[in-house]
Amino acid sequence: MSEEKPVILTCAQPTGDLTIGNYLGAIKNWATLLDDYTCYFGVVDMHAITVKYTPADLRRNTLSCVAQYIACGLDPARSNIFIQSHVTGHTELAWLLSCITPIGDLQRMTQFKEKAAKLGFKTADGEDANDLKFSHEGARAQASVNSGLLMYPVLMAADILLYNADAVPVGNDQRQHLELCRDLAQRFNHNYSETFKLPEPFIPKAGARIMSLQDPLKKMSKSDENQNATLFILDQPDVLKKKILSAVTDSGSEIVARDDKPGVSNLLQIYSVMSGRSMAELEDALKGKGYGDFKKEVADAVISVLEPVQAKYNEIIGDKAYLESVLKEGAAAAQKRAYKVLGKVYRKAGFVERPR
Repeated sequence: MSEEKPVILTCAQPTGDLTIGNYLGAIKNWATLLDDYTCYFGVVDMHAITVKYTPADLRRNTLSCVAQYIACGLDPARSNIFIQSHVTGHTELAWLLSCITPIGDLQRMTQFKEKAAKLGFKTADGEDANDLKFSHEGARAQASVNSGLLMYPVLMAADILLYNADAVPVGNDQRQHLELCRDLAQRFNHNYSETFKLPEPFIPKAGARIMSLQDPLKKMSKSDENQNATLFILDQPDVLKKKILSAVTDSGSEIVARDDKPGVSNLLQIYSVMSGRSMAELEDALKGKGYGDFKKEVADAVISVLEPVQAKYNEIIGDKAYLESVLKEGAAAAQKRAYKVLGKVYRKAGFVERPR
């Protein structure tokens, strides 16, 4: 693959099975980038340890994530799929970047505030998050908030800057992290001379925004406590069908996409992207039909798309030698670029070159 192509990098945590929202809204779009970009797809296992976890689950989920990526269309022959911990440089660059990152910037990050609040952190009313204070009961929870949770965005910035990526596909929940990454790149360039590109957010062609089956006003999520709300790409056909048949609909009997019919609109969206038919075409074809028949058609469309994905996944996850070869090649390509960037960063930062 020619390095003359712009570099695009995207990473995901290995947090279990992917949802159809991940597939339709992200991975399917990533697969369209393979010809025009040098693509690095990372499974960031180091990010996954900022919360309590089981090592055996992390290993299993990491390999499963790689297999799901490939099954969903990320071709290892035209991209570089790697595991973060297999590449030297992520944590090294994160340390350098942490030394130019004000703590206040990290305490203002929305995700940190939300996660820390769940663990007992308190802020005084009306004060910014960088003025964190602890109530008596919250002080006990301080021990539950590890420093990795605070430093998470710096490691994310290092993930991106280590490959000097031109662009990064981001959702709305990650825009603040990319802004911090750009700030750190600019700060490093200012302190040590021009080194890093400023990564641009990559906004792909609008992907499907799939909502919860049980609460269609919120996005479908793999962490939803109600598992009937989420369709996972590895759900068996009978499970997929059961979840779709129990999906929330709306008052009235019309099968149309309207703001006042979020449940029906969501199912129509799923049906449309799975079948390749437009919403208007589906609305016309479904006139006079009831919600029961409608849901059965949606289920059939979802199952027909996911069955070959599941078959591919089962083939890949059962072939340990193939998975290892993919990860070895992906890590080698990622490491080559990472060493090149890290060597330049070390020289700029004033570190003595290692004797050869």
